[in-house]
Amino acid sequence: MIDGLKPYPEYKDSGLPWLGRIPAHWSEQPGFAVFREKQEKNTGMREKRVLSLSYGHIVIKPADKLHGLVPESFETYQIVNPGDIIIRSTDLQNDWNSLRVGLVRDRGIITSAYLCFKNLGSFTPEFAFLLLHSYDLQKCFYGLGSGLRQNLDFGDFKRLPFPIPSPDEQAAIVRFLDHANGRIERAIRARRKLIALLNEQKQAIIHLAVTRGLDPTVPLKPSGISWLGDIPKHWDTPLNQRIFRENIRPHKGRPELQLSLSQRDGLIASSEMQERSLQTSSFDNWKVTLPGDLVLNRFKAHLGVFCAATLRGIVSFHYGVFAPRMKLCTKYFEFLFHTAPYRAIYAGGSNGMTVGLQNLSNQNFYNVRAIVPPFHEQHAIVTHAESATVELQDTIARVEREIGLLREYRTRLIADVVTGKLDVREAARQLPEAPAETETIPDAEELIETETEEAET
Repeated sequence: MIDGLKPYPEYKDSGLPWLGRIPAHWSEQPGFAVFREKQEKNTGMREKRVLSLSYGHIVIKPADKLHGLVPESFETYQIVNPGDIIIRSTDLQNDWNSLRVGLVRDRGIITSAYLCFKNLGSFTPEFAFLLLHSYDLQKCFYGLGSGLRQNLDFGDFKRLPFPIPSPDEQAAIVRFLDHANGRIERAIRARRKLIALLNEQKQAIIHLAVTRGLDPTVPLKPSGISWLGDIPKHWDTPLNQRIFRENIRPHKGRPELQLSLSQRDGLIASSEMQERSLQTSSFDNWKVTLPGDLVLNRFKAHLGVFCAATLRGIVSFHYGVFAPRMKLCTKYFEFLFHTAPYRAIYAGGSNGMTVGLQNLSNQNFYNVRAIVPPFHEQHAIVTHAESATVELQDTIARVEREIGLLREYRTRLIADVVTGKLDVREAARQLPEAPAETETIPDAEELIETETEEAET
């Protein structure tokens, strides 16, 4: 894709270490000369189309999601117009994962917690977005901001230098990066589909093992559970309340390992979490978990976010910690509760007004029937499931690494092109007329982790 691309013939120093040199014929202006902050309130409900910033895309929010953690009146929102640029300016201290910049393509309203920039004419809207997007990808905003949670305001951008190519060069850069991004997104999308197929195969192996066991000749009996059908005759189906009890071991102030639970990585040290770096000022309400406990994220039980603890540590009060009432292999129940039928059961038993934030109460967890083989079979099933899926998991991990490398490549390419490290003018002229198809839907794993707008409101 970048074969034949070369630097510009002559450069000058930008004065910023992270920006480096820019082409000698480009001009340079501070933020106040190229952007103006807009704050047009939606007084009188002049606009009703609600927009949301979702991982670098400004999207129209569906009516069925306008509930939960939203304001009583959208008069507090700000009006934005096509060509405006939105920056999620809050919580830099805690959230290093979100993409914070979006280009508005539809007139509407968006939370006033975000900054809205109007382009003053030095940039095309598309190039202005790409430039700020490249600053965001390079995490330049995290050296700015003020306050306890490092919030940004327009003052942080006033003196920030912005390189300005000619209008023709801006158009060439936008054209080239649109084409390049389309190719990269198609490659990522193909790998996402492969991961989905591999996960389906993995889940099918686990589902069969945890619901039928390992002996295909074993006598069966009706389970009494409508979705399940028959199970091995010697297995039991007690309520969760008979096999687990909540164990609230209060954190008493001694040094403990802080643990976090994610759908991707399980229960791990919070410092190893990829999604975001969370910090807390107090552990007063946290609780201790021990190896063998079953830990669940109450707000993500419908996604199968259960995990058998293998570490001692402390977890947030948002988590449920359940100790076995009898001799159990907790890892078996982690596999069982990850299956699609149990995710559906826990989704039906969770309460909440906001999509993705349904809370599973203790009682609703206790009222679900589990499938319980004898203890030795639980261990055998776990061993089989792990060995039978290890190659699938290795392949999934390899494809995920490929996706990560493609994203890193895209980040570097955008940064190098919009700041003039590579000259794409000739390459843009040689591109086909038909625009490259681009992907506008965020990654599945990103959708799982959070929806930022409700949190901001």
